Amino acid sequence: MAKPGKTSAKTVDVADSYAVRLMQHLVVPTFVVDPKRRVVIWNRACERLTGVAASEVIGTNKHWQAFYETRRPCLADLVALDRPEQLPEFYSEYAARGHNGLGFSAENWCVMPKLGSQLYLAIDAGPIHDEAGHLIAVVETLRDLTDQKRAEMALKELATKDGLTGLSNRRAFDQMLMSEWGRAQRTQKPMALLFVDVDHFKLFNDRHGHQSGDECLRAVAAVVSRHAVRPLDLASRYGGEEFALILPDMDCGAACVIADEIRCAVMALRITHGATGAGDHVTLSVGVASHIPGETDGSPDRLLAAADEALYAAKRLGRNRIICAERLLAEFAKLGRDGVPVPGRVARKSA
Repeated sequence: MAKPGKTSAKTVDVADSYAVRLMQHLVVPTFVVDPKRRVVIWNRACERLTGVAASEVIGTNKHWQAFYETRRPCLADLVALDRPEQLPEFYSEYAARGHNGLGFSAENWCVMPKLGSQLYLAIDAGPIHDEAGHLIAVVETLRDLTDQKRAEMALKELATKDGLTGLSNRRAFDQMLMSEWGRAQRTQKPMALLFVDVDHFKLFNDRHGHQSGDECLRAVAAVVSRHAVRPLDLASRYGGEEFALILPDMDCGAACVIADEIRCAVMALRITHGATGAGDHVTLSVGVASHIPGETDGSPDRLLAAADEALYAAKRLGRNRIICAERLLAEFAKLGRDGVPVPGRVARKSA
């Protein structure tokens, strides 16, 4: 007759062995890390999803290499470290389920180095504790939502594109501005905004006709768009002949460099203007502002107002120029010394 202790141990061994085999054959991509965040299970579905063989990661902390090009924590790592506060830093969509043992959920784009293509993955990671409440493992499961995400993005793009220029429309601009404002508030990094206006556009339309006016706007839009090069930069048609460029994580000096590149690029197009009161070719005026939002800055109104005033000043000072909001008071003070009234914030009229 077997001793009770040996029978119990044998039952546990069988159960553990069965659990491991079951996990290996799950159709859901799954991997498991121990408390030191070393991979102990990397199932076959996970191999198929990532292109990374289990032999490459078992016993290591290198599971991140299956999903990213540079080292960063996976969701299972954040669960093992109990760091829900780091979710916003690494995931655009996430849910922290608290300290009740249910773990975290998140979604994001993964570069998948072995596959050579990006996948949008839905991720769940939950802890496993022993009877004493000690962490013994973290299980992470993955779902490929790439097709659904791309379809969703395509529909969203139709609803957020300007029909004439192909840039983002005002609705998309407002949404991105609020989103990036919130992110800048969390990270305490500057956020820059450019307002770009075509000089004397009404005169251009009157002289050359609306069809030529549309072609002009498309040409300017293409230049503005070429300068939205980073993933979170956004070029949009703000309204009429005015464009806006959101530049996260950028101060006023760097934003002014980009603004001048845009202004010079449009001049280089040499789009004929020639209307009375305008120059020979189409030019731009640009207002630039940058701000690090504080805890009490509930909305980006301050940034919008600063960029708006800077553009107004560029128009007042002769057009075909860039004005940074940080230099605005000095420029207006000069106007005041010369006997010209210093304007407050007023509604701008296209000119």
